[in-house]
Amino acid sequence: MLDERVARGMKAQLELRRRRIASGAKPIGWKVGFGAPAAMAKLKIAAPLTGFLLDSGIVASNATVSLAGWTKPVAEPEIAVEMRSDLAGGGSAAAADAIGALGPAIELADLEAPPEDVETILAGNIFHRFVLFGPRDRSRAGGKIDGLHARVRRNDAILSETDDLETNTGKIVDIVRHVADLLAACGERLAAGDIIIAGSVVAPIFLSPDDRSVGYTLDPVGSVAVRFSAA
Repeated sequence: MLDERVARGMKAQLELRRRRIASGAKPIGWKVGFGAPAAMAKLKIAAPLTGFLLDSGIVASNATVSLAGWTKPVAEPEIAVEMRSDLAGGGSAAAADAIGALGPAIELADLEAPPEDVETILAGNIFHRFVLFGPRDRSRAGGKIDGLHARVRRNDAILSETDDLETNTGKIVDIVRHVADLLAACGERLAAGDIIIAGSVVAPIFLSPDDRSVGYTLDPVGSVAVRFSAA
């Protein structure tokens, strides 16, 4: 049974998604957020929150994004999961088989208000603003993360590196299964071709006016980067 806060928040969020699609945006997939153990404990949730992605939010890698007017900008280096087949809800054991590729992505969000109320967070699409994608590796079908190494740069200096890509997010296959189950419970579906960005593999990067760039390499798959301006 869905948490009532999640049910109400998803109802409002999916209505927002429908309005944006009706205005011309194209759906490209989904995102999860607040999946780190400490975040879930703070919000008293048992699984990450889920939001939507539209083509209008895609920014090309190495492009410059203006942060003018943002309240509390944050960059999150994530794993992008490309679905190769539809995945029904109901705790399907086919989640791994439905994953077609993995690659690096950076999400940009703006924490316009303290992240305290689950329903409000969901209704606002989990603070999402933009997403940048790097290359995707189809040899990682099934959600294989063995041998992957994440390296994150801030202003061209190494900020963090890790081989442990699921501690901060949960297991990729479990995230995919959770998204499929939640969407099914809300009258939607996880479809072939959808992209899921699976949560920040390191602590989210809260940006300052002095920040010029964030880069993220998911070795050996490839890299993605974004530059910032204050104007």
